[in-house]
Amino acid sequence: MNIYVGNVSYTTTEESLRVLFEAHGQVTSVKLITDRETGRPRGFGFVEMPNDEEGRAAIAAINGQQHDGRTLNVKEAHSKEHRGGGGEPPDRRR
Repeated sequence: MNIYVGNVSYTTTEESLRVLFEAHGQVTSVKLITDRETGRPRGFGFVEMPNDEEGRAAIAAINGQQHDGRTLNVKEAHSKEHRGGGGEPPDRRR
């Protein structure tokens, strides 16, 4: 299960997020997103948990919790093809 973690403090590390989520099950990976140009944190990231049941338990437990002075926004992440987006359908592009 891929989990979106938003409103992350700029001082939060991938390791501290890993520890937070590992309290609820196995964590495969943690990735905090950074700005391509500056390398600074963008305030969100993703946690991958192989067991969906553990992932849902982690979301329920951590969403709304304070971490490094910020209230985390935690929910199941959806792949890019499931997100709505602007623009024309692919067959209408030139």
